[in-house]
Amino acid sequence: MARRALSLHARQLLAACLGLVAFLGFTGVALDHAFREAALSNMRERLQNHAYSYLSDFEFTRYGQLIEPPQNDAPDARFLQPGSGLYAMVRGAAIEWNSPSVLGRSMPAPSLLAQGEQRFEGPLTIMDGSGLAHRLYRFSYGLAWEQGETGGRSQVTRFTIAIFEDTKQLELQIRVFRRALWGYLGLAAGLLLLVQVLALRWSLQPLRYLERELARVQRGVSARLSGRHPPELETITTSINALIESENANLDQSRNTLADLAHSLKTPLAVLRARLEADDGQLRSEVAAQVQRMNEIVSYQLARAARGGHALFAAPVPIEPRAEEIVASLEKVYAGKGVLCEFEVDPDACFYGELGDLQELIGNLLENAFKWAGQRVLLTVRNLPTAGSRRPGVMLSVEDDGKGIADVDIERLLQRGVRGDERVQGHGIGLAIVQDIVSAYRGELVVDRSEELGGARFVVRLTPEL
Repeated sequence: MARRALSLHARQLLAACLGLVAFLGFTGVALDHAFREAALSNMRERLQNHAYSYLSDFEFTRYGQLIEPPQNDAPDARFLQPGSGLYAMVRGAAIEWNSPSVLGRSMPAPSLLAQGEQRFEGPLTIMDGSGLAHRLYRFSYGLAWEQGETGGRSQVTRFTIAIFEDTKQLELQIRVFRRALWGYLGLAAGLLLLVQVLALRWSLQPLRYLERELARVQRGVSARLSGRHPPELETITTSINALIESENANLDQSRNTLADLAHSLKTPLAVLRARLEADDGQLRSEVAAQVQRMNEIVSYQLARAARGGHALFAAPVPIEPRAEEIVASLEKVYAGKGVLCEFEVDPDACFYGELGDLQELIGNLLENAFKWAGQRVLLTVRNLPTAGSRRPGVMLSVEDDGKGIADVDIERLLQRGVRGDERVQGHGIGLAIVQDIVSAYRGELVVDRSEELGGARFVVRLTPEL
């Protein structure tokens, strides 16, 4: 089985813990090293001061022999206590002196150093009389004692003074410091970890809120995600909302396509019904023509359901021949009303898009005009002027001599499923289809009153993007 991926909260918390441990560990090691170096430096300075104190009390005979300093002049009382942990030693060519504290200890004798030379060494290991090992540090200082002249030559006595100190006090200081250091660092790590957890919960709160919103959308409680999100999540929420809206739009389009398909087949079926009632010799050819048109309508609606918009680089489709075919069918359907359609169509006018879209656009506008006209319908098509090398746009206008549409009813009639008169047969989606197509081609639909015929006028302006 595949391992479950860690959550963002767990990842952030793990990364914070690792970083915190690394930082505090490095800090603790650095502080511990710094304290140890400082303690050793203090020890060296302390041993050096003891050596200087002894040197101030040293005296030599004229023969270069050391006169031992008085015991009460020792710089520290521990020099007088055997095994106290603080020791002094002087070594030279003919000089050998130890402080009383060296009694019972086998101390490593210092080397004879040059005048002014200093050494700080350790830790050194020594053994006491009982065989126990002790560790200590040693400070050595080389000197030369110049005596009076003998036989015309001055006498110089070279010797080295060494001060020893046990490591017990130093190790005790380091242990106390380390205990306090790591205790405080551990406390700081706990507090920082708590702050990090709270900060992570606060910083990841928008993601948890987004998760709850998605759950509400999945349950159908909300239709979309809200816009109250940090800037870093805006792209995600916007994309999700766009996906939700696209999914809803596709669902609506599928529903509308079925309704549009039924509406589009209504006219060919009406023509077949009228021809069957007439039952003349032209029935076979008329049925074949209407069946062909229904086949084209079904193919178009299926393609429209799978298409998200019009093609940008579509081939031009001449408008006049298609308009004549549609008008010929409608005149047969509404032959009882005696409606005639007049043409003012530019022969060069073309529609840059899908043939099915052109048929639906003109067909629904003309059918609506035939339905509400008294006796006349006027179809006007002409090219729109364009600048440069852009393709020409097109203007389609359909007018009738009916009673027209009141301004307050225009917006309502463009809605899907709304009919101008409930007593008139229809599905109320023809004008909605027109508006959908015009919107898909980024065009403009204007509904007003015809100045020439007095009824309604529908004007569509389509301007190609290129």
